[in-house]
Amino acid sequence: MKLSTMASNLIGSEIIKIAGEVNEMIKKGDEICNLTIGDFDPSYYPIPKELENEIIAAYAEKLTNYPPANGVSELRESVSDFIKARLGLNYSPNDILIAGGSRPLIYVAYLAILDQFDTVVFPVPSWNNNHYCHLSGATPIMIETTEETNFLPLASQLAPHLKNATLLALNSPLNPTGTAFSKKNLEEICDLVIQENETRLDGEKPLYMLFDQMYWMLTFGETKHYDPVSLRPELKNYVIYIDGISKSFAATGVRVGWAFGPEAVINKMKSILGHVGAWSPKPEQMATARFLRNGKAVDRFVFLFKEKMQKSLEALYEGFIGLKKDGFDVDAISPMGAIYLTASINIAGKTTPDGKILINSKDVTSYILTEAKVAVVPFTAFGASENSSWFRLSAGGCHYEDIVAAIPRLRKALSKLS
Repeated sequence: MKLSTMASNLIGSEIIKIAGEVNEMIKKGDEICNLTIGDFDPSYYPIPKELENEIIAAYAEKLTNYPPANGVSELRESVSDFIKARLGLNYSPNDILIAGGSRPLIYVAYLAILDQFDTVVFPVPSWNNNHYCHLSGATPIMIETTEETNFLPLASQLAPHLKNATLLALNSPLNPTGTAFSKKNLEEICDLVIQENETRLDGEKPLYMLFDQMYWMLTFGETKHYDPVSLRPELKNYVIYIDGISKSFAATGVRVGWAFGPEAVINKMKSILGHVGAWSPKPEQMATARFLRNGKAVDRFVFLFKEKMQKSLEALYEGFIGLKKDGFDVDAISPMGAIYLTASINIAGKTTPDGKILINSKDVTSYILTEAKVAVVPFTAFGASENSSWFRLSAGGCHYEDIVAAIPRLRKALSKLS
C-alpha cells in the first residue's frame, strides 16, 4: 500500500529491535545479561516507596479525569520550586510543560521551532535526534565525536555548522555514553550560541538550544552537572530544557516528564501537545507533585540509587579494564553519570569458531549475544559510523550479580576468536 514519504522512509528503533531479539531468547530459557534497553528491572531498582504510595493515593482519590493540556498546576508549581532549589533555575509554572515522558516533549519542541528543511546540529552518538529530524522534515548535521573527548562535542567542532542552523540539540549526562560536559566545554559552546544569535537580524529565527538533562541527578564521583542558563543567563530566551522522573527515580513506566524554557516556545509546544494528547496521567502527575516536595525522601532515594547504580557500572568498567590488561582488544570509559557504560569491543575482522568473519558492529553484537549471552547496543544505533567499535551497556536492567557473572562469559567468547 502507498503510504506517506515520511512513513515509508522511517527507520524503526534499532535498540527496540535488539531488545526484542533478546526478550525472545529469554522467553526460550536463555539466561541473558541484558545491557540493551535504557530501563530498569523494578525488582532491583524499584521506584521510591513514597512516590508509589502517592500514586496509589491519587487513584484512591479518583483523580482520573483529563489533566490540563500543560499539566496540573500542582506539578508545574512543584517542578518550578524543585529546579530553583536544586539547580538555581528560575522558571515560573507558566514556563513549564508536562507530558508523558521526554519523547513527546522533544518531538513537539522540534515541531514548534523547526520548519521543513531547517537545520539541526547535534553530535553523534546521540539518542534519536536523527529520527526527530526525519519526523519533522528538518535537515540533520551530525557531528561525529570520539573517545578522546568522551564522545562529547567541542565548540570547535560545532562552530563551522551553526551559521545557518535553527537548533542545536545537546544531552548531558549523555545517552548513550554516560559521560558529561565539563564546565569549560559547555561554556565555550554556550558562547558560540550567544555570538551566533548576536548576528541574527530582527525577525530572523534565532539559534535555539535543546538541552536534554534527563540524567542530571545521576552523576558519580567528582562529576558535576552543568546546564546552559546557569552558566550563561543571557541564553534563557533560547534554551528549551527536557527533564523528568523517568531515569533519576527509576520511573520509566510512570510517564512523567517536563520541559521548561521561553514562555512563547512552551505555549506553542503546549498547543501542539494538546492535539497529540500525549499527556501524563493525572494521578501520576499529582503523585509526582507531592513527591518532589518531600525533599528528604528525594535525597534518600537518589543517594541509595546512585550508590547501587555506580556499583554495577564500576563492575562493568573494571571487568572490561581487566580484559584489556589481559590482552583482549577492548576498552571502556570510566562512568561519569546516567546508567550507561561506554565500552569498545574491537573484534571486527576476527573469525568465530565456526569460521564466520565478523564484518561489522552488527556481527559483533550478534556474536557477543549468542556466545557470551551478553546483550549490548552498538553506537551505530545512535548515528555513529558503521566501523565504530564502541557500544552502549545499560546497567539498569540487570542485577549486580548478573553483571559480575557476565564478564567470565565474555572473556571465554573473546578467547574463541582467531
